[in-house]
Amino acid sequence: MSYLFTSESVTEGHPDKICDQISDTVLDAILQQDPDGACCCECFTTTSLVVVGGEISTSADIDLEHIARSVLKDIGYTDAAYGIDSQNCKVLNVAHEQSTEIAQGENTEDGTHKAQGAGDQGIMFGYACNETDELMPLPITLAHALARTLTDVRKSGTVSHLRPDGKSQVTVEYDENNKPQRVDTVVLAAQHDEGVTQEQIKKDLLEHVIRPVCGEYMDDNTKILINETGAFIIGGPHGDTGLTGRKIIVDTYGGMGRHGGGAFSGKVPNKQDRSGAYMARYIAKNVVAAGLASKCELQLSYAIGYPEPVSVHITTFGTGTEEDRVIEEAIKTVFDMTPAGIIKTLDLLKPIYRATSAYGHFGRREFPWEATDKVQELTATIAKRKLVTAS
Repeated sequence: MSYLFTSESVTEGHPDKICDQISDTVLDAILQQDPDGACCCECFTTTSLVVVGGEISTSADIDLEHIARSVLKDIGYTDAAYGIDSQNCKVLNVAHEQSTEIAQGENTEDGTHKAQGAGDQGIMFGYACNETDELMPLPITLAHALARTLTDVRKSGTVSHLRPDGKSQVTVEYDENNKPQRVDTVVLAAQHDEGVTQEQIKKDLLEHVIRPVCGEYMDDNTKILINETGAFIIGGPHGDTGLTGRKIIVDTYGGMGRHGGGAFSGKVPNKQDRSGAYMARYIAKNVVAAGLASKCELQLSYAIGYPEPVSVHITTFGTGTEEDRVIEEAIKTVFDMTPAGIIKTLDLLKPIYRATSAYGHFGRREFPWEATDKVQELTATIAKRKLVTAS
C-alpha cells in the first residue's frame, strides 16, 4: 500500500538557524586557536537583539559580539527594515565558564577513568538508506535543496525581491515496497519585499527554485503551495524568536529515522549529543554503502564521564543481507565508539562547524562522517566471522 511522508527545512535566515550559525561560529573561533577549549554556546534572538550564552572555557581570544554581527551580515540581515540588522542590533554576552564537575568527567587526568569520558549522558541515532546518492531519505534531501536554492537565488540577485527568512516542505509518495515514486506536494514560505505581487513571487519561485530542484519527481498532480497565508514581509527574528537547537529534525533526517533529542550546534565534539550522532551516521552509512542493508538505523548511548558506549544497537528494518546481530558485532569490531576514538576517527577538532549549521548535518560529502571508507573492513570482518563459525 502506498503512503506519503513529509520533511521540512529552513533557510539560513530563519531565526532558529541564525542562532545555530552564531553558536557554531563561536565554536569554530575557539577551535581555531584552542582545540582543547570547552564550549557549549547557545543563542537567542528577537527584534534587534541577540543574546549569546552558555558555558565557555578557553584560552582563545574571541569577540562574541563581533561574531554575532558578522553572521547576521553574512546571512543578509543588513537592513533595519528587516527588524534586525548587523550594524545596529544589540548583542548581549552572558556566557560563563564550564562547570568544573562536568570538566572532570571529560578530562583524562581528572576523571574516574583513564580514558576520556563522555561529555554527557544520552542517546544518539544514526540513519542511512539507499533512496539517494547521498544515502539519505529523499524528502529531507529535496527540502534542504529547496531551502538552499531559495537562499542562492536571493544572494545572486536572480530573484531580487526575496528576504532572508524562508521554509520548505516536501511530501513524497512511496510505494508498497517503501520506494519513493513522486513528489506529491511542495510547500514554500519565502520572505519578500513590500510591493511584490503574490503572482510574481509564485512565478519566480516555481521557475527558479521548485522546478530545478523537484522537477524530475513532479507530475501533473503535484500540488504547489507558495506563501499560502499571503504576504510574508515580516520575518526573521522580528517575526518570530530564534533559539539554538530548535531545528533538530531539520538538522538530521527529516523525521525518517529516530532522534535522541540532543541538539548539535555550539557544542564541542566531546559532547556526545553531537559527536555520537555523527559517529552513528558514519556507521549507518558505511553499512548501507557496503550493501549489508538498504536501510540502517544505529542507536548509541553514553554515560557522562564513562568512555565506552553503554549500548550499541542496530536495526536494518528487514533489509539486511546478514542478521542484525551479525552486523552489530562487526560494527563493534571495526569502529572505535569511545569519545576519544570518535574525535580521532572523524578528525573533529577542526573548525568545520559553521558549515553544518544550515541545510543539514548529514548527506553532504564535505563532512568526514559522510565518508564510506570502512566498507571493505566491515564486509571482511563479517566474512572472517563466517569462516570461523563454519570451521
